[in-house]
Amino acid sequence: MSIVTVVAKLVVKAEAVATVTGELLQLISPTRQETGCLEYRLHQDNNDPRVFIFHENWETMECLERHLATPHYKNYIAAVDGLIEEKTVHKMTCIA
Repeated sequence: MSIVTVVAKLVVKAEAVATVTGELLQLISPTRQETGCLEYRLHQDNNDPRVFIFHENWETMECLERHLATPHYKNYIAAVDGLIEEKTVHKMTCIA
């Protein structure tokens, strides 16, 4: 099985940056402890604080799918409902 890399981009509503930042930071510790999580990094754009990028590596697609079903991920989704302007998620496999 191949490692799954996720690159996710969020653009947050300007008035919600502090709230969403707090919610995103709460995901880090429990996610990094999940079985199959190899890397889970959150970045914020230096020029536009509304833009966040996740870079993730998972042992398998099944590990990623289990992550998406965890209570901490579901709590995050509920907490940021209506606060995200744009979300793009790329699930990729390294080919070279």
